[in-house]
Amino acid sequence: MKPNYNSITFLGTGTSQGIPIIGCTDPVCLSNNPKDKRLRCSALINYNGLDILLDCGTDFRTQMLRENKANVDAVLLTHEHTDHVGGLDDLRPINFIKKQDIPIYGLNRTLDDIKIRYSYAFSKNKYPGAPGFQLFPVKDVFNIKNIKITPIHVLHGKLPILGYKIGNLSYITDASFIDEKEMDKIFNSEILVLNSLRLEEHHSHFNLDQALQVIDKVKPKKSYLTHISYQLGFHEEIEKNLPPNVFLAYDGLELNF
Repeated sequence: MKPNYNSITFLGTGTSQGIPIIGCTDPVCLSNNPKDKRLRCSALINYNGLDILLDCGTDFRTQMLRENKANVDAVLLTHEHTDHVGGLDDLRPINFIKKQDIPIYGLNRTLDDIKIRYSYAFSKNKYPGAPGFQLFPVKDVFNIKNIKITPIHVLHGKLPILGYKIGNLSYITDASFIDEKEMDKIFNSEILVLNSLRLEEHHSHFNLDQALQVIDKVKPKKSYLTHISYQLGFHEEIEKNLPPNVFLAYDGLELNF
């Protein structure tokens, strides 16, 4: 029976090295607050009963076990950096449970990278225990089992990458620029998830001020910041100074929409 609501679970809300970083002695890295401990950025959306994974990074196995999740019906990739695709091999148990390949959607460039990284998954003499993927290039609006998915084209420094809109939820990470046409897609979202790396400017990620400028422009009902580094600061200190209806996401947070 399908639930009467849709949900997003934040599997990870950290930047490429996570928090804490190995060897880091910054007070945020040493914090005992669970909300200051962040695995690599990823989320699992349940929409009309379908489990859609947004990125599959290095911590995927740990995240799924922590949240007691065991199903992925499709994967939407934002781009090919390791913190977003490094966990795809850990989809194998789900392949075995479902007895089928898992559909993966992304830019042609991203899918070409997957074919190289995980060449053993596409080999003609494929090992029986290898993962199984079906690759689908993304350009414009597409459907997964009658669920409309709208790609949001943004820039990560100079690299074109994707965000996604599913229903009234928009999910964008690693962005540093969004043009007006793509801004229109996320205007008045019920929930906007947006990256906010740190306080200082960065060449390929929004900092906090830039993320808040986007939020002010597109006017979502609620916004949740993700892809956070220790340089943003302590979760509790940053969140209490955010505008109304803007929050820091944290690992394990689940929202209905």
